[in-house]
Parts: sequence; structure tokens; C-alpha cells
Amino acid sequence: MSDRASIGNIVKLSIPIFFANLVIPLVAIVDTGLMGNLDNASYLTATSIATSVFSLIFWSFGFLRMGTVGLVAQAHGSNQYEEIVNLVFQNIVFVIIISLLLVIFQKYIFSIALSIFDLSNQTSIHFKEYFEIRIYSSFGELIIFIITGLFIGLQRTTISSVVVGFFSITNIVLSLLFVIYFDLDVRGVALGTVISSSLTAIIFLSYTFFELQKFTSIKINVAKIFNLKKIKKLFSINLDIFIRSALLTFSFIFFTYLGNTISEDIVAANTILLNLIMLSAFILDAYAFSTEGIVGYSIGSKNKKILMNVIKNSFILSATTGLLISIIYLLGKNHFISIMTDLPEIKNLSMSHSYWIVIIPFISSFCFQFDGIFIGASQTKELRNAMIISVGIYIVCALFLAETLGNSGLWISLSIFFGLRALTLFFYLNKIYKKIE
Repeated sequence: MSDRASIGNIVKLSIPIFFANLVIPLVAIVDTGLMGNLDNASYLTATSIATSVFSLIFWSFGFLRMGTVGLVAQAHGSNQYEEIVNLVFQNIVFVIIISLLLVIFQKYIFSIALSIFDLSNQTSIHFKEYFEIRIYSSFGELIIFIITGLFIGLQRTTISSVVVGFFSITNIVLSLLFVIYFDLDVRGVALGTVISSSLTAIIFLSYTFFELQKFTSIKINVAKIFNLKKIKKLFSINLDIFIRSALLTFSFIFFTYLGNTISEDIVAANTILLNLIMLSAFILDAYAFSTEGIVGYSIGSKNKKILMNVIKNSFILSATTGLLISIIYLLGKNHFISIMTDLPEIKNLSMSHSYWIVIIPFISSFCFQFDGIFIGASQTKELRNAMIISVGIYIVCALFLAETLGNSGLWISLSIFFGLRALTLFFYLNKIYKKIE
């Protein structure tokens, strides 16, 4: 049983997640390439802004994955498979309600988004064309969250990766088809996402129930699905993760906002560096995702040995990988920056602050891994509280240091932010051990 927590098993579970995580940014790259090669820049601008809006909306509901992982893993550890079925149905009902509300209130959401961004008339038209189609992808995309969370919780990460891979590759193929052969410009990109997400949701939701039937009979028990006590627990977990995710998103928006107060060139340079930081995050998150399921299983089965081993081994793997990424960035940072821009001013600014991409991957490896551990244990209040503390201190540091040290002050603050996230969760770690004592 302790093999579940071995370095070899963690790596085995992480590899498919790693490859799936690399496919995700490829969708954005292809969409950008398609729009960037049309005859007007307004297509690219509209798609970029609209994609950011939808990323913010859907990221807010990321708890559908994160909250599902811990609860499923714990139920799996205690062989309570009926609970897993009920949880899936509860989340599906939740997704239906969210999707309907997004569609019903789409005009208001669109108006708010439009009021935030100062767009030209032509860009606004394309933004509207994209928005009115993409809003209908909400059901499929949110269902995908549930499915991936379920199979990570069951420690079947290959299936989760296949789901993400199928969605992403289908999205790319359809976008290419609709834009190149049917000349649908921004509408084609949006339509590709709607169809691919819906298709993925239908296929893999059917597969999900087929797999769950191997453990228990699939019955719609209305009383258990709408059990107020369980709904309250689920809502509490989801709300905590929602607050945590919203604050995390805000921290990067705030970073960009303060950068913009210095200069637009600083924003461009920082964006290049942040892309490299996010690339390292995709890699390190693979360990965090695989850890979630094992931690949840150890708590559900009351196995302290597995819990302690998975925490120890996952940190060894994550920290080692984080250090390796830092070394690679140290040796190749100038080359990586040159790939992303040939503008002399932006390139020079990026290179002058590039040492931060060497420092941050190693620091962030600890906070990402702690996230995985606490999500697996469903200790979401601690995740929320740690994020509140970290963001609060980060804001104060960023305001002061940006004023005194400029862009270097911003990067110092961001590094402090990553460190604080790990440090605060470390002090909460004992609460997880107490769950199986």
C-alpha cells in the first residue's frame, strides 16, 4: 500500500498530467496564430480580450475540479463509491444552474466586460461575435472540470489527461477548419471551443458513469443528491476555493496593473517573463495534481504512513524539478526571451529582470505542492486563509516596493508572495495529520 506514495508512483501519475498541461497553452497559441494572420488586428485584439474574460469566468469555477478531487479521493479511500456518484450528480446540477445563469445574464456580463476595456468599434463588433457564441461552451467546459477532478481523485490521471487532450486537440482541429476553410474568423474560434467542449463532455460523462458502474450501481437518489448537510459541506468547500482562486487571479492582475503605472513597455517585458513562470507552473502542477488523489486516499483509508510518505516524496520531486527548471532558465533565459520578442526595448527590459525567472520556479515549487496536499485533504479553509494572508502582505509590499524600487520591487513582491503561500500552509500542515489520528 505504501507504494502509492513512492516517488515512482507519483512520477507515474504525474507524467500524463504533464503532457496534458502542455497541450493546454497550445490552443491559445493556435488561436492567436489564426487571428494574427487575418487582415485586421482587431480580430486578434477581440479574441485575446474575450479569451481573458472567459478564462476569468471559468477559472472562478475551478473549485469544480479542486473540490471534487479531495472528496472523491477520500471516498475512494474508504470505499464509499455511492458517495462519489451522488457528488457527481450534485456537481452536474450545480453546472446546469451556473450555465443557465451565464446564458440568461450574458447581456449584462458582456456590458460589464465592454465597459472595462476601451475598444474600437470594429474590435467591439468582433468581441461581441466571439462572446455570443463562446458563452454556450460553459456547460461543456465546467463538466470537464468535474470529470478531470473525479479521475484525479481516483488516481487515474491518464484518463483525466486524455479528457483534457481530447478537448484541446479537437478544439485546435475545429478552429483550423472553421477559420481556414469556412472563413468564420472569430466566430470559428469560438464555435470550435463550443463544439469541442460539448463533445468532450458528452463522451466522457458517459464514460464516467460506465466506469463508476464497476464500483456501485448508478441510481439517481434525489434525497441524497439534495441532502442539505452534504450540499452545505460542498458549498463551504467550493466557496473557500472560489475565494482562494479569485484572490490568486487578482494578485496577477494587480501585478500587471502596477507594472502599467510604470510603463507599457514594462508590462510587455513582464508578460514575457510571466509566460516562462507559467510554463514552469504547468510542469510543477503535475506533481501537485497527482499528490491530491494520494493524500485524499490516505485520509479516507486512515493510513498515516501513506500520507507522510507522499508529502515527503512529493516535496523531493517538486523541489528537485523546480531547481532543475531554475538552472535551465539560468543557462537559457536570453535565448527564451529572444524567441518571444525581437523588439530591442522589450528584449532589453526582459533580460534586465530575467534573474527573477531563475529564482521563482524553485520558490514556487513548495507552494504548488502544498496546494495539492491541502486540496487532497479538503482543507479548503486553510487554503483560503493562507491566500488571504499572502495576498494582503503582497499588496502592501508591492505598493511600497514598486514606489521605491520600480519594476524590481514588483518582482521582489511576487517572489515574497510565492514564499508566503508556502510558509502559511506549512503552519497549517499539522491539521492534516490530525485528520487520521
